[in-house]
Amino acid sequence: MNWKQEVDQRKDLLLEDLTDLLKVPSVKDLADSTEGTPMGNNVKQALDLMLAKAERDGFRTKNIDNLVGFAELGPEDASQYIAILCHLDVVPATGQWDHDPFSPYLQDGKLYARGAIDDKGPTLAAYYALKIIKENHLPLKHRVRIIFGTDEESGMSCMRKYVQSEPEPLTGFAPDAEFPIIHAEKGQINAILKWKQEGAADNGTVLVSFHSGEKGNMVPDYASAEIKGGQLNKIKEEFSQFAGNENLESSTTGSGGILQLTLKGKSAHGMEPFKGINAGLKLAQFLVTHSIVSHPYLQFMADCLADDFFGKKLNIAFHDEITGPLTVNAGIFHYHPSEQAVISLNIRCPVETPYLRTIEKLSEAVQEYGFEVEEIREKKPHHVEKNHPVIKVLQKAYEEETYQPAKLLTTGGATYARFIGNGVAYGAVFPGKANTAHQKNEYVEMDDLYLAAAIYANAIFHLANLDS
Repeated sequence: MNWKQEVDQRKDLLLEDLTDLLKVPSVKDLADSTEGTPMGNNVKQALDLMLAKAERDGFRTKNIDNLVGFAELGPEDASQYIAILCHLDVVPATGQWDHDPFSPYLQDGKLYARGAIDDKGPTLAAYYALKIIKENHLPLKHRVRIIFGTDEESGMSCMRKYVQSEPEPLTGFAPDAEFPIIHAEKGQINAILKWKQEGAADNGTVLVSFHSGEKGNMVPDYASAEIKGGQLNKIKEEFSQFAGNENLESSTTGSGGILQLTLKGKSAHGMEPFKGINAGLKLAQFLVTHSIVSHPYLQFMADCLADDFFGKKLNIAFHDEITGPLTVNAGIFHYHPSEQAVISLNIRCPVETPYLRTIEKLSEAVQEYGFEVEEIREKKPHHVEKNHPVIKVLQKAYEEETYQPAKLLTTGGATYARFIGNGVAYGAVFPGKANTAHQKNEYVEMDDLYLAAAIYANAIFHLANLDS
């Protein structure tokens, strides 16, 4: 079967369906949550749209409590199935985009929109791979399910619901990372730090509020602080100079004796915090190093989080040979005297990380500044041995379609693959290409997406005919 040729015949249809899906601003919104729309109306709209397309194309479909759905192909009496694990939710479209992030825009072969590469583009590539197999009436030993999750970016409750409701698949993959094959994923410790003490003023300058970040798994690209007290004009000058030295955009506004400082950084995925510029930490550094405000909340940020992506200052640094170093992303900062003062940490843990000891060390480090670890959520790491049969099938498919070696990779990201005992992450970002997930002006290169669809078709067909 010439998989590339089959994809070429469906390019326009794939682009049309992808454009429809990208127009839906499927950001989780619990304020809009109901029993029928658990992740909010827009996320439910994306799920309904994808299932409607699958029904249009003749797949068997199922919607599980409006949290997750799937389209299925293959003999209904087959006891085993292959799972293709995709997600339809997206992170907020923060930052200043060149175009509306939910009005897909094609330029120079790149399709720009939130979700283009994470994960709606790869989802449509996998869907069309399955559509090619169906329309060519190819024989399948096992069923194949392409699963559409709705809460991948902030908890994965959709997949927890799926595994409670449905039998475990034989094997499968998540088209939600990078090619060739990611066979190991770091685990996570997501910690909410609550500050328990009262602040102090320095030279009459008081911290009124501090805010930065919306998602724990994103590097915040915007921060604001309000201060009141003396020498505000001097502080404005120092702040402008600081921002200029750091090559960052800044602004100041004043009203009623309160000065607001805002700073813009650079967003990045929380698994690679070193690729971004954390606006919250930069702003805290300014306030502390220039002796503007003496406050343990800010001092902790400057002492223990700024300029350290690997947890050394928190005394939780760790490294293993499988997945490399532990990383720390400080994703959310919220301080106001009349409300809770919190910091959210997203810690990506290597496969061999001692979780309990890491949490103990974290608690010890934050207590020195008046914080307590109020909430901990853990995700264990995931690892598939390099000689597993699924690895061999996916390597062969990748090499046949690209003529390049299918090297095994690891990641700090968390994908749905961890919900399958021997599942892996498989594309759709190719080696040497930029991964714009979670960034402003996110895009997918359409030629890459078409190649990914051919790889997926090859892989799905052979996985669906594995000996069980």
